[in-house]
Amino acid sequence: MSTNLGLVLSIALSFLVPQIPLMAQGPPPAVQWIPQDAVISVQISRPRILLELLTGKEMTEAVASLPFYQEQTSKAQFKEFLNSIKFLETALDTDWRTGLAKLTGGGITLAICPKDTVLVIIDAEDERILARLHEVFLNIVRSGAEKEGHPDRIASMDYAGVTAWTFDGKESHAIIGKRLVFANRAEGLKAALDLRAASGDKSLTANPAFQAAKRAGGPEAVVTAFVDLKPLMHLTRVAQFFERLRENPLAALAFAGMSASVRSANWLALGLDVEDKTLTIRALTDGKPVGPTSPAAFALPQNAGDGVWPNISVPRRVAALSLYRDLHRFYSAKDDIFPDRTSGLIFFENMMGIFFTGRDLTSEVLVQAGPEIRIVVAEQQYDPAVGIPEVKLPAFAVVLRLRHPEQFREVVEEAWQKAVGLINFTRGQKALPGLIIDRPIHGGTKYTVAYFSTADIKDRTKLDQRFNFRPALAMPGEYLILSSTDSLACDLIDAVSQEKERTVTPSAQTHSLLEIEGSPLASVLHANQEALVRGDMVKKGKTQHEAETGITMLTTLVRFFDHITLTLGTYEGLTQARLRMKLDLPRP
Repeated sequence: MSTNLGLVLSIALSFLVPQIPLMAQGPPPAVQWIPQDAVISVQISRPRILLELLTGKEMTEAVASLPFYQEQTSKAQFKEFLNSIKFLETALDTDWRTGLAKLTGGGITLAICPKDTVLVIIDAEDERILARLHEVFLNIVRSGAEKEGHPDRIASMDYAGVTAWTFDGKESHAIIGKRLVFANRAEGLKAALDLRAASGDKSLTANPAFQAAKRAGGPEAVVTAFVDLKPLMHLTRVAQFFERLRENPLAALAFAGMSASVRSANWLALGLDVEDKTLTIRALTDGKPVGPTSPAAFALPQNAGDGVWPNISVPRRVAALSLYRDLHRFYSAKDDIFPDRTSGLIFFENMMGIFFTGRDLTSEVLVQAGPEIRIVVAEQQYDPAVGIPEVKLPAFAVVLRLRHPEQFREVVEEAWQKAVGLINFTRGQKALPGLIIDRPIHGGTKYTVAYFSTADIKDRTKLDQRFNFRPALAMPGEYLILSSTDSLACDLIDAVSQEKERTVTPSAQTHSLLEIEGSPLASVLHANQEALVRGDMVKKGKTQHEAETGITMLTTLVRFFDHITLTLGTYEGLTQARLRMKLDLPRP
């Protein structure tokens, strides 16, 4: 069964991703048959590497262990599909792995062109097996068309010395030696065949943006992609997306420098590399870097050695995010970034004025924070003596560095206690229990924690969701820690104490660093499976079986990823993003 699953994945891969073949003889690289005005082009130069990863024994066994897959195996449609695979293996006189490698080993190229035209070029290693596969499908389609009384849907014609076929009167394809050229419209196939005899000055390789993207991309990856951004930026939905980023304060804080760069870019280059069980995706654009006087300059390191600090490691860490953001410069530029002041922003300013006793938020409060912002999310461990919530939320915290901790420490403490007091006042008006403040010591640091008492609760095995929170404030040395729980605050006090004992080296010209741990995240999902299933049943109308299957599959898929790292920054004047995913395929 896992063998057939591998073929399913392989076939999906061969039609979803594409390539530039490297052939010593025969036709030129497939990209030379792609029209110059292609908006998106994806190329797989070394398909075997992807096939080995995505359809290898370990991956197929891991996917076959999924409840969703096991459920499909009992369905008639799935069994019919597997029988079709066996039929193809027999017809082609080969096993599926060998056959698929021979059919796609030369590479795959996909392009999306204007007028909704999709062009796919597949270079086979074996001309004989490609011709045989086409004959098999031709006989199958012809038989079906005759039974339906529409044999005229299948037709062939000669164009530019090549026999072109259509199986449904819409798509068009042709086989030229070892190369299969497919288009969803006859005009697309004609365009590719016209380029076959042309000098190359009308193909995508002559597009200046494509040439620049290829040069910036460096050594050829397993999969490469080119996107012409200018046409996309004129699309209404794309423009609206970037406008929403600009209008949302948190989105502007997180993506300002990057979104500004992408909006001004001509092209996007993507590359996928595979090494062992690690996938690395690199993206580059030629967007203009944000200048020092730009309102978005707060989001990018200003000096060559500046950048994000390493993420903080704590026990049971689920995710960590490190940002280089100058909060003082961000809020100083608020009138330029947000010319239309929203009600939410006005409310925020009013509340900050109360918490910080009328101090100016820009020049007296945010100026105290350094540009290093670090966020940590960790799975909680609950003390049964205190109680265990029914819904178990992970803890989260923000860690800042203060420029003048001695003079600002009490200002922050006062603001934090005012916030807790406001929460208690609001809850008291509704006759709800409030938070109790305590000031314990951990690692030589006195910190402040607020918590809900469980003294009057008899059954503490399924507490209300509010018991996930024990908000804490800690200020060890120059650090400011705001945490949703005191246990995470204590872990962070230990972590920053260890950090002070060694030299921290920022990642130069990197402004964002995100890390996600697969196993702890899956553990959080598993701990909340009952609540998640109930939520899917109520909100999405699923049956209990459907909801349980879906959540179980999600949890298992998350476990497939050992560690994910995303970095954003600049590289030789270009905007760069790098996504690294280390797989951890569970044994069945």
